[in-house]
Amino acid sequence: MTLEKYSFGIGDRFCHQGKAQLTAIMKAKEQGLSITPVWNKSHREHTIIGTKPDDTRQEALDAVKALQWDGPYYIDADHIGMGNIDQFIDSSDFFTLDVADFITQPADKADIDAFVKKYSTYIGSLTIDGIEHTLDITEETIRAIAGKFLLAVKQAGKIYRHIAETKGTGSPQDGQAHFITEVSMDETDQSQTPIEMLFILAAIANEGIPAQTIAPKFTGRFNKGVDYVGDVNTFAKEFQEDLAIVAFAVEEFGLPENLKLSIHSGSDKFSIYPPIATALKKFDAGLHVKTAGTTWLEELIGLAMAAPDGLSIAKEVYAKALDRFGELCGPYATVIDIDTAELPTADQVETWDGQSFASALRHDQSCQQYNPNLRQLLHVGYKIAAEMGTRFSDALDRHEDIIAQNVAENIYQRHIKPVFMEAP
Repeated sequence: MTLEKYSFGIGDRFCHQGKAQLTAIMKAKEQGLSITPVWNKSHREHTIIGTKPDDTRQEALDAVKALQWDGPYYIDADHIGMGNIDQFIDSSDFFTLDVADFITQPADKADIDAFVKKYSTYIGSLTIDGIEHTLDITEETIRAIAGKFLLAVKQAGKIYRHIAETKGTGSPQDGQAHFITEVSMDETDQSQTPIEMLFILAAIANEGIPAQTIAPKFTGRFNKGVDYVGDVNTFAKEFQEDLAIVAFAVEEFGLPENLKLSIHSGSDKFSIYPPIATALKKFDAGLHVKTAGTTWLEELIGLAMAAPDGLSIAKEVYAKALDRFGELCGPYATVIDIDTAELPTADQVETWDGQSFASALRHDQSCQQYNPNLRQLLHVGYKIAAEMGTRFSDALDRHEDIIAQNVAENIYQRHIKPVFMEAP
């Protein structure tokens, strides 16, 4: 399998919006832009909601059949490791290997020594097209990077080979597996420097992983469901340098020609979409953008607009999420930043009409009612809706039209167009 140039990860907590999501992809195709949909859902999300990986595949199959989609599509086992991979193998054909927990854990000294020896030819000043400064590399640099990242890459290799035992690895001539492999290193505290990215990719090649996407940690905060927090110019420089490193590594280390960057928690990062679009055009590069909770929030917005029935459910979700703040926010502490003083009380929200609730939740920064703190809390509050069971899912079915309209418009207008279609 070879992942196409542009791909878009469309997470869907409750497996109800596959058709609406695919509608946005098809609208882009009508405008001449080919984007491959990738339905993604993590082990944590399946566990909280009570779904199975097979449910995600069935959602995709139903959407593809209903809309007669004739393009490629994939099912992503999102953020998996050795502890949970087996339940995803049969239903998935895209695997995001999450090895961030192994970063900074030291590999065996013999492995580090062998890595340093193999790549010591890069010691000196290295010039890479697209990076203004030279990369000054010493033996100590390579050894430090190996000490920090080599064990994580080796763990990725272990997971990859475990999947390959079942899925197959293609012919010796093409070297491609019968599935897409992404290596994820984004859920860590520090961003990777260009030199670190270079030797991480060297290690991936050395491990025999035919990675087609890599998700690095970028500077700044990628909080769930809200805009990028950080210096946009710094991000733009870093993103372009990473694109340059990827292009160099493909040629230098024999990695798959279509290897591209993946941006996790990529939804709603509106301020960095223009520099991303500019960089993609400059380097003629591909990109994978992974989203998730943004569709769940559009479901809540649609329900709120379907007053009074749907609005009562949306208000109840907020009130219970507020009451269970610590429980819901704890697992997401590194990717949310909520000012509790700016959260409205449950009694205040109870007085809102549907338009007020939707305006507070919808990610429209020009709207005075928009509340990013409320939005982040509801983003992690999907467990409340899951506990409602059929009461919530039946409401999604009853109000399918208005919800689908919100979901499709959000993906196409706020995400696909500015990232892929509106380069300055």
